[in-house]
Amino acid sequence: MNISTEKALGKVPEVTLAFWIIKIAATTLGETGGDAVSMSMNLGYLIGTAIFSAVFLAAVFAQIKAKTFQPFLYWTTIIATTTVGTTLADFADRSLGIGYAGGSTLLIALLFGSLFIWHRTLGSVSVSTVSSPKAEMFYWVTIMFSQTLGTALGDWTADSAGLGYTGAAIVFSALLALVVAAYYWTNVSRTLLFWAAFILTRPLGAVVGDFLDKPLSAGGLALSRYSASAALFAFILTSILLFKQRAARTAH
Repeated sequence: MNISTEKALGKVPEVTLAFWIIKIAATTLGETGGDAVSMSMNLGYLIGTAIFSAVFLAAVFAQIKAKTFQPFLYWTTIIATTTVGTTLADFADRSLGIGYAGGSTLLIALLFGSLFIWHRTLGSVSVSTVSSPKAEMFYWVTIMFSQTLGTALGDWTADSAGLGYTGAAIVFSALLALVVAAYYWTNVSRTLLFWAAFILTRPLGAVVGDFLDKPLSAGGLALSRYSASAALFAFILTSILLFKQRAARTAH
């Protein structure tokens, strides 16, 4: 690979089917892993958030310092955003008492605020422009807000709206199907569709994660959070090894 080609590549992966498969698995792991630390280990949401925030900041720092796209580092950072998003959303919704609706509203405002400031600052929120430290910072902050929002939305849909984990999973799967249809059969902005899909995969992963580890009486499968997290981690690791991901080309 010559220097000019290296400069044309970013540090985030190409958006392919493999990307979305791993993303959904990572968001599900974020739910089971976050619950394992905050609930199964009885550390609470605040301590869990502090732990995962430290991991998230360290991963983002390493990601920004990296010179090229590193698949394992990238997905470690994604998983860090999903776990901190789980415990942070649960802390806001339950410990602070603002509820799922209040938490979702606040996080929607933070998410769109992040996208707005990113666009005003750099002129685009497309992943094809994520090739500088400033763009990466916006990218990861936006992702962290989207992951946190996903947990709140998933809980609100499954619990407060009364759809249950299966019903909520069907709703978010249907919404994702609409995004896919828009991608193939309309001219809607690809950047808009990317972020729509990215945001929707998080509540889908959240309700699937809850379905796996919540008690039978609550509509779950009552699986161990540790075993579910280990299985999801093994799946993600295998997928990264099997599906060779390439760095996304940057826009010029």
